[in-house]
Amino acid sequence: MNIFTRRRKELEAFKRAVLNRKREHQTAQIPDNLFEACPSCGKSYLQDKLQENLYVCPDCGFHIRIGARERISQLCDSFRETDKTFCVPDKDFPGYSEKLDKARDLTGLRDACVCGVAKIGEQRFMLCVMDSRFMMGSMGQTVGEKIVRTVEGAIRRHLPLVIFTTSGGARMQEGILSLIQMARTSAALEKLSEEQLPYISILTDPTTGGVSASFAMLADIILAEPGALIGFAGRRVIASTVREELPEDFQRAEFLLEKGFVDRIVDRRDLKDELGVLLSLHERRPLWT
Repeated sequence: MNIFTRRRKELEAFKRAVLNRKREHQTAQIPDNLFEACPSCGKSYLQDKLQENLYVCPDCGFHIRIGARERISQLCDSFRETDKTFCVPDKDFPGYSEKLDKARDLTGLRDACVCGVAKIGEQRFMLCVMDSRFMMGSMGQTVGEKIVRTVEGAIRRHLPLVIFTTSGGARMQEGILSLIQMARTSAALEKLSEEQLPYISILTDPTTGGVSASFAMLADIILAEPGALIGFAGRRVIASTVREELPEDFQRAEFLLEKGFVDRIVDRRDLKDELGVLLSLHERRPLWT
């Protein structure tokens, strides 16, 4: 091999190394979460575009699940969180503490709901938003107690109550103490009703188990997001029990609307205006005699 051939090969190897370095650098500059695919149609969109569209797929209209704080930022003109640090001590169930720590790191929340005093325009109300990212929004003592406290706050302040539900049901790691929350939240809502204060429930995907069997379905007005899964037992359990083939849209918001369990299905992009109107219609005003 002469000196010119060797020199040419060395230059080509150098160019390849430089090109590979550039490619590695360019790849490293692309954020992992720049795009998100719609779980329904599979099309990918820039995160900024999805956020602008309130995480509703621009193509098929599928409502992508969102966290509690994202929901609050979409909905409220102002929000002051209550019971932010409240949390019932962990139960002695194997691996439970580790699961709670993992969920807290993932969401930045103490448990599966965020509660507080909210405002849309001039309408003030008590708000509770559940988060499915925290152990599938399961209801334990902390969630139950925070909802009860929010109901009591609505009574104390003479404000309407709005709850966004999303849950897989009662939290099995807390056993009977989680099931008791069904009764506690229901009893608190009865006191709210006695005060003639409105309660609006918004069912999001999914709302199931003990949550659907208690406070989620006890509202004066029940709204739902399109396509939301709503029910108590799972589809396969029901099908094997009744030994019948269930409709394709069984336990979806549209099915429940048809059967009279839901008052209205509201697109997420219209929800803020819808709630503003409902709250204004039910605002407590002084009686003039």
